[in-house]
Amino acid sequence: MSGAASGVGGSKPAGRPDLDRGLGRVGMIAFVGAIAAAVVYVAWSIYSDAAASGVQPTTYLPFVLLFVALLIALGFEFVNGFHDTANAVATVIYTNAMPAHAAVVWSGFFNFLGVLLSSGAVAFGIVSLLPVELILKVGSNAGFAMVFALLIAAIVWNLATWWFGLPSSSSHTLIGSIIGVGVANALLHGKSGTSGVDWGKATEIGQALLLSPLIGFGVAALLLLAMKVLVRNRALYAEPKDGVPPPWWIRGLLIFTCTGVSFAHGSNDGQKGMGLIMLILIGTVPTAYALNRAVPDRYMAEFHANTAAAAGVLGAPAASGTTPAQAREAITRYIADRKFTPATLPALGVLIRDVDTQVSEYGSLAKVPAAAVGNIRNDMYLASEAIRWLGKDKKAALPEASAKALSAYKGSLDAGTRFIPTWVKVAVAVALGLGTMVGWKRIVVTVGEKIGKSHLTYAQGASAELVAMGTIAGADMLGLPVSTTHVLSSGVAGTMAANRSGLQMGTIRNLLMAWVLTLPASILLSGGLYLLFHALVG
Repeated sequence: MSGAASGVGGSKPAGRPDLDRGLGRVGMIAFVGAIAAAVVYVAWSIYSDAAASGVQPTTYLPFVLLFVALLIALGFEFVNGFHDTANAVATVIYTNAMPAHAAVVWSGFFNFLGVLLSSGAVAFGIVSLLPVELILKVGSNAGFAMVFALLIAAIVWNLATWWFGLPSSSSHTLIGSIIGVGVANALLHGKSGTSGVDWGKATEIGQALLLSPLIGFGVAALLLLAMKVLVRNRALYAEPKDGVPPPWWIRGLLIFTCTGVSFAHGSNDGQKGMGLIMLILIGTVPTAYALNRAVPDRYMAEFHANTAAAAGVLGAPAASGTTPAQAREAITRYIADRKFTPATLPALGVLIRDVDTQVSEYGSLAKVPAAAVGNIRNDMYLASEAIRWLGKDKKAALPEASAKALSAYKGSLDAGTRFIPTWVKVAVAVALGLGTMVGWKRIVVTVGEKIGKSHLTYAQGASAELVAMGTIAGADMLGLPVSTTHVLSSGVAGTMAANRSGLQMGTIRNLLMAWVLTLPASILLSGGLYLLFHALVG
């Protein structure tokens, strides 16, 4: 199942672990069986959700689009699995802590668990980078052009870097693709390219992606030096003997850190696909997925109370003279342009009251009819995003009590619109977990053999994995996407530098080139594809 390493062939070099043993016949049967079971489960879940919400299909086109879009989205996660998670298993494989075929299955399983137990915070952080007008019209031709363009661009770049054995970042690629779509969409509408992107969120995520390799390099180097002072066991710092596993405690540490990195990767990277899949579902089957019909019974009472408190701090609606349609337009413009005016808060107050009126008319989110679902969901999304931006807007200068009331109301809005069904988590978990078991060899060889001039030692592997696990888990708790690839690859480089083993500068240059080019390349790819798809369906 593993792809041949780039530039690697013939007999196995001395000291290299066995990378050619596959999953075997039983493993292959289980692999195919898992795919078949996941397909049946996803199809049944969508059918059940659509039936429960009263969807009456008049044409099969939305479901064909849904199938194709889900296939591409899950394809991105599958590629992400073997592209990124190879970094997690490289250290345990090259230190003989686990055989390669067992390591990839182990890592795949914990990627699977990481996705299932993830919080969802990263998922909606990624979605908030997209242009607001495309999110509101995600079921339109332009909406589908957006989703297809950014996912296909991300897959193409990931496969290109994988082919050359370069561990570049899937997170970096996806964010570049989102920026490309935003810029292209702005240019299509006669706006400045910079107006099509949430640059505040993009900068925040960009800083996390930029700092993660620096943290990986520096902290892993320091950790290795600290280990040399505190743990004076020469075997830990020597090249592993062919096929000989490390001492039991360092082996346990390596397997633990591999497990932690795999789990953290699943919980962080898996969420990116979840957010995009939810956009796809909202666009194709809005009746079933635009609103959270499974909120608890107490939700409506809390929603009305939070609405009253939020509307109270924004002033009386009569004073503004603004209609709901005008308020909707004003808030959409504020989110897109981030230009606060004296009319922004009154318009938000009108929108908030109108949302409450619409929801109250039906009694609960579960009873909202198909014809009204899209409008209510969009209004709730607009109000939530406007409150998010107001909290950062110095011109708004909200008093603490007002900010607290609006934050509580935003929580109610998000509970009704930002949710991830269990089957979506399972589908992404299966795609990412199975992807881990395929095509990993190219990246593993690069990390294990081509970063440093000497073989990876037990201590180096443990240091790099520990830092990667901690960095990714911390970012997940903060809701920030970071790159497993950047953290771990730079961690290995940091330990080589600290150990004075020397770095293979050709590989380092290629890595840096791939990292530098990832953002502009994915921006150009996705922007170009969006313009092409928009022209074809426009």
